[in-house]
Amino acid sequence: MSNATVELLRQRLAVLQPQSIAIEDESHRHAGHAGAKDGGHYQLDIVAAAFAGKNTVARHRLIYDAAGDLMRGRIHALSIRALAPDEV
Repeated sequence: MSNATVELLRQRLAVLQPQSIAIEDESHRHAGHAGAKDGGHYQLDIVAAAFAGKNTVARHRLIYDAAGDLMRGRIHALSIRALAPDEV
């Protein structure tokens, strides 16, 4: 299921036209955690022009909006590093 979730997240985030994107499934590090049974834990590194001029909260909102219902089911936790191209 985690590979399917990673691919779905990648597809959803395509709307942000990322220059680069890396998604790591870290669910194995959270085995036994109460929330781990309902969804996975993921690390996201994304670079997109859509983040230029936006603060961290606004960047995360763009990501959560793009991820949509994945954040209420398949994804329990998402660690985000979102950068504009000139910040790389």
